[in-house]
Amino acid sequence: MKDQILGETSPDPEIAETCDAKAVEGPREIRWKKKLINDPKDVVKEEAEGFLAAFGKWYEAVPGVNGLVRKDIPEGKTALVVGGGSGHEPMFGFFIGENLADASVSGNVFTSPDPVSIRKTAEAAERGGGVMFLYGNYAGDVMNFDTAAAELEKQGIPVRTILVRDDIASAPKERSRDRRGIGGDALMLKIAGAACACLDLSEAARVTQKAADQLYTIGVGLEGATIPGQRSPIFTLPEDEMEYGLGIHGEPGVRRVKMRTADEITEDFVNAILADSGIAAGDTVCTYVNGLGSTTLMELMIMNRRLAALLKEKGILIHDMDVNSYVITQEMAGASISVMKMDEELLRYYDMPCWSPYYMKQKS
Repeated sequence: MKDQILGETSPDPEIAETCDAKAVEGPREIRWKKKLINDPKDVVKEEAEGFLAAFGKWYEAVPGVNGLVRKDIPEGKTALVVGGGSGHEPMFGFFIGENLADASVSGNVFTSPDPVSIRKTAEAAERGGGVMFLYGNYAGDVMNFDTAAAELEKQGIPVRTILVRDDIASAPKERSRDRRGIGGDALMLKIAGAACACLDLSEAARVTQKAADQLYTIGVGLEGATIPGQRSPIFTLPEDEMEYGLGIHGEPGVRRVKMRTADEITEDFVNAILADSGIAAGDTVCTYVNGLGSTTLMELMIMNRRLAALLKEKGILIHDMDVNSYVITQEMAGASISVMKMDEELLRYYDMPCWSPYYMKQKS
């Protein structure tokens, strides 16, 4: 991948080609994954060029870096800047729009953007109301966004940071601050975008943090993804196994388990989320079933069908359900379920209409 600031080329994250293949029963040939790309080091830049070719009426590039920004950000608005590694599209870059993000900064595939890119993108979006950063809780992202925030504050630009920590499989409840951000990014961006459109920086951060504290997600992987330019997938699995509790970069799950039916997986997810969250009869929730890249909408809807039935059986009120593939891992097979506990304040921002090329909500 090419660093757009320094002009240097760096390799993709190294993925051992045989580390997981040993777990496969019997011989298994590892082949190059076919992808419609040119030079692997240019995929992030060329992706942004294609996006702007289609939607340049509303967006523009941040000069010199892999950043995109809205053209119509109102003066005085709290600027919402999101970002992370590429490879999760439409999250993060394609969620820029009305009552959503104002700008997005992208790193290489599954790699944090650098601090200079983050700072320049935030400067392009800032309109006098300060900047809120929203991104998943990963060490590289935290380090680089914090560095950029410090530089912005030296310029007199106030910054607040909200981390998405929704993956209940990645750390126990007593260490919830160590949890990583996964499919719940979509629900978080909906709340954060609406809050930043209506509130000053301090209040927008309060509402967004409130939403983050009520969000719970767990996922499963069936097949690994392949980073552009890499020979083999991030992980391989025996035909009758799945990775339980993995992250959106192909990080290992908490355990490997035998394949189960869609209903069985959904029931396990719901039980784990309710046990961790304390959500109970009489509570109101919004849910999101997320596909990881190659999972079909048919499969996701089958999971959502069981999710709805289970919540209703338990007396939990469903305000809204979403089913899509907003936070992918290239062509990984698998899915996650996110549940956010709502109150009147969060519902007010969740229900606000919004628009972007790949996510929209009409006025209810």
